[in-house]
Amino acid sequence: MNVEPFSLPLSSPLVTARETISQRSGFVVRYDHRGETGVGEATPLPGWTESLDDCQRGLDDATTVAADGGHTDVLLSLDAASVPAARHGFATALLDADAKADSVPLYQWFDSDRHCNRVPVNATVGDGSPAETADAAEQAVAAGYDCCKLKVGKRTVDEDIERVRTVRERVDEDVTVRADANGAWSHEEAADAIDRLAPLDVSYVEQPLPADDLTGHAELRGNGVGIALDESLVGRRVDSVLDADAADVLILKPMVLGGPGNAHTLALRAREQGVEPVVTTTIDAVVARLAALHVAAAIPDVAACGLATGDRLAADLAPDPTTVTDGSMSVPQSAGLGIDPTEVETDA
Repeated sequence: MNVEPFSLPLSSPLVTARETISQRSGFVVRYDHRGETGVGEATPLPGWTESLDDCQRGLDDATTVAADGGHTDVLLSLDAASVPAARHGFATALLDADAKADSVPLYQWFDSDRHCNRVPVNATVGDGSPAETADAAEQAVAAGYDCCKLKVGKRTVDEDIERVRTVRERVDEDVTVRADANGAWSHEEAADAIDRLAPLDVSYVEQPLPADDLTGHAELRGNGVGIALDESLVGRRVDSVLDADAADVLILKPMVLGGPGNAHTLALRAREQGVEPVVTTTIDAVVARLAALHVAAAIPDVAACGLATGDRLAADLAPDPTTVTDGSMSVPQSAGLGIDPTEVETDA
């Protein structure tokens, strides 16, 4: 097991609830297994995963375990609840090697009966004025996207409703519109917003309430707009969210959930309970983006996913083998993730 640090500049700053990030730092993990070298990525994101320092400590401990034990011992040493990004890095490398040894793309390693060339993806539209938001949505639709996710919650509900209304007036009715509040609304604001978004044919609102309010989210369901949970999955067993009947949609981030395998398992579990999975990245480098893409590709009839995030990086670990055309992302059909580990460069 080999671990190399990296740091990549963003093309524009990423604003989170805790800080503004200008670069994404993490670790490339390489692991030899079944005669193949697998590659993984551990890129922690503050507020979503462990810190960069904790991620490094987790990988250092795992490297020690790997020197004396097998991959099962390494996975047991990496707790998905406390060091999900570190576990994601190793788990991805292990799965990449396994799929290569079996001569199948990773999504077929998850489901041998699947054949998937492309996965639908959404465009994310930022928090501009009504005209700016509508212009950005029109540009996305002109580029081939048929699903747009609008950021809401930083303005008043009245202002956000006007932004969504302007978008809906400017794009065709067959364009899916989603809204992402990032937990910014009170229950009263969320209920008001949902009542007013329903006639605008908004597919779902992502995280309308703070992460801990599962009961509040459950109460918001069934009012004409789906409820999607994202932040509510951080540090919490997904079973508790499903048992609370708090969501119509789960936003699954493999980096946050401890690896592609965990994300795929949770997607299938959600489907069994009538909850739709949507797979997204955490603004990762190409290795983790490919891992998330393969998870999505392994889910039949998956809705548009948040995977087209490569342009958020000003540089990357390796050339991206995927393309985004007409609102969908190509899925590599070569064995494993679809990337040559020798092409992954960290400049470490």
